Amino acid sequence: MEKMRWGLIRVMIVAAVALGLGSADEWGQRAPYRIHTLFSVECQNYFDWQTVGLMHSFKKSRQPGPITRLLSCTEEEMKNYRGMNLAPTFRVPSWSRHPKTGDWYPAINKPVGVLHWLQHSEDAKNVDWVVILDADQIIRGPIIPWELGAERGRPFAAHYGYLVGCDNMLVRLHTKHPELCDKVGGLLAMHIDDLRVLAPLWLSKTEDVRQDTAHWATNLTGDVYGKGWISEMYGYSFGAAEAGLKHKINDDLMIYPGYVPREGVEPILMHYGLPFSIGNWSFTKLDHHEDNIVYDCNRLFPEPPYPREVKMMEPDQYKRRGLLLSLECMNTLNEGLIMRHAENGCPKPKWSKYLSFLKSKTFMELTKPKLLAPGSVHILPDQHQHQQPPPVDEFKGPYPKIHTLFSTECTTYFDWQTVGFMHSFRLSGQPGNITRLLSCTDEDLKKYKGRDLAPTHNVPSMSRHPLTGDWYPAINKPAAVVHWLHHTNIDAEYIVILDADMILRGPITPWEYKAARGRPVSTPYDYLIGCDNDLAKLHTRNPEACDKVGGVIIMHIEDLRKFAMYWLLKTQEVRADKEHYGKELTGDIYESGWISEMYGYSFGAAELNLRHIISKEILIYPGYVPEPGVDYRVFHYGLEFKVGNWSFDKANWRNTDMINKCWSKPSQYRMWTEAKRSSSKENISSVSRKVGKLETEQAKGNDETEETTTTTSEGRFSRLKVWVIVVWVISGVGFMVVMLLVCSTRKVRARGKGYRNKRRTTSYSKPGLE
Repeated sequence: MEKMRWGLIRVMIVAAVALGLGSADEWGQRAPYRIHTLFSVECQNYFDWQTVGLMHSFKKSRQPGPITRLLSCTEEEMKNYRGMNLAPTFRVPSWSRHPKTGDWYPAINKPVGVLHWLQHSEDAKNVDWVVILDADQIIRGPIIPWELGAERGRPFAAHYGYLVGCDNMLVRLHTKHPELCDKVGGLLAMHIDDLRVLAPLWLSKTEDVRQDTAHWATNLTGDVYGKGWISEMYGYSFGAAEAGLKHKINDDLMIYPGYVPREGVEPILMHYGLPFSIGNWSFTKLDHHEDNIVYDCNRLFPEPPYPREVKMMEPDQYKRRGLLLSLECMNTLNEGLIMRHAENGCPKPKWSKYLSFLKSKTFMELTKPKLLAPGSVHILPDQHQHQQPPPVDEFKGPYPKIHTLFSTECTTYFDWQTVGFMHSFRLSGQPGNITRLLSCTDEDLKKYKGRDLAPTHNVPSMSRHPLTGDWYPAINKPAAVVHWLHHTNIDAEYIVILDADMILRGPITPWEYKAARGRPVSTPYDYLIGCDNDLAKLHTRNPEACDKVGGVIIMHIEDLRKFAMYWLLKTQEVRADKEHYGKELTGDIYESGWISEMYGYSFGAAELNLRHIISKEILIYPGYVPEPGVDYRVFHYGLEFKVGNWSFDKANWRNTDMINKCWSKPSQYRMWTEAKRSSSKENISSVSRKVGKLETEQAKGNDETEETTTTTSEGRFSRLKVWVIVVWVISGVGFMVVMLLVCSTRKVRARGKGYRNKRRTTSYSKPGLE
């Protein structure tokens, strides 16, 4: 009797599955295109029991087309793996341990597997539509892409509302098209041509997000653990955005057990990725991570309550419907295990009430394929359609790391600028580290005394071009940046590039000035008129993308890595284009090609379509009138400026060693401070004013070179000091001469009186001799 009962149960289950193997034509689901279903797993017991449940539901649901399990296994794991017969399988490389970075992240196997299947599977050559699922799902009815509304270029997907990174700065860090980022996953249906474009981007963006540890925070990703575990999901969304794919999104056809389905909607997919419970019974897939249940004969997951019990415990019809779906999920898993145990050759199980229920007509009726009614698929409205693009300054949580760069040469001219720059950097509160890019020849470096003026990265000097011999020191700036990128380990996310002749007044940060990946920030250089005329057309394929910018640059490190070489190459190109040095083309009043590096920057950025956010509120030149209320962060003293009769032009101090000469200062400033200190002494004040006037006139001379002007000014002041010393010496010598003359006269007079007295005494004492 017991044998007959078990035989009947087995026959009925096999019959039910056989119905599931019937063609889609019988259900009016004739497929005008070829469909292929994919799911990704690893060779572990954890995925094996999930595979059993998914494969059993695939057959029951009468999903059209073949199904393929993408199995990620190492060669070592394959030696002991027992589950090759659980599903039609295509082996793919295991990237659980990333082959380059060593990062342990098994979720990356999903995009790796899809890409490998596209590149190496014969099945991929005979497919029109692909349905991609997760292993921890139960299919309740046929998933037909075109019935869901999928089109070429418009995939269908389920809603993943917690992917908040599509709304904040995370998306702007990882894709150029944040407006196309969709919060989707779980259920994907798309045309094979779209998948071929998307798959490599899905993988590369997964790697990008996974490596972006600075932005794993929960408030940026929605990941409650803040560990980057959902990087693969963002890899999909960001990759699809890069591919220009906009999804048709649905939020009711895929449901989590324990959730209440939308009224009037029949879900076609259950995703048991979260814990769920029915009364005192509960299930969590993570509790069965190492479960050998597929290979332990006749062992099932703990049986859940029966439908009639659920009807008694939950009076609310909507909640009750949700609980019944949870029952269906677990019962389908157990039914699949019964079938698998039978196929494994396990002995027949003992009869039980639960086994009887699984073979009953009631259960067969509950789990028959659910077909979509025409027009029943609800597509969510495009979240970006009627919204302005989110602001690019949404830096929430931990701010990204910043590194500041400035470029110099090993001359005293740049040394005093470096001292001023570094002093202001420390006072400004600028976050992150700083590096001076020091361009020196080997010979100059041997004699250079200023190595300790700033944290320094030494780079070869290109002042004299190694190929052309052209003397153009400005090219050292892009050349140094390229060298730095290729010879240092950089952990900063944003780079701030400044000039040495600047004074920082406050921090310059990407979050304040709305910088983003693909959107650097800079300050206006309106005199670069070459961006508007034929010069741009000669030197870039995208003249419309040429921005007249410079001075301050805030750029994402990945943009800089792509851009730096363009900056250098375009600088050389513009510098070599002597035929177009004309003022009317370049705006260079000297027509000497001296601003070629500035055009190299703008044309290089245009080549990559790097459009800048141009801010007038970062930099001001001393002597210019500030805009009311603007808190400028940088003084750029590249031009001469005046305060009353006082003036300063950095070029006048090109050959002056302000650093290694103790107490050396710009002489105008020195004499002004000396005059201020000795205001009570009119004679010194008069001298100071005269010397100050002399040097001011000397600095304004237009007929002499900068070097001659500075040298002459210093020489005259030195000669003045010499003359003062000479006067003092002459005065002293004169005084000594006078004093000697006086003393000598007195001695002579004293001597004459004594002689006369002596002579008179002698004559009186010896009168007989006369």
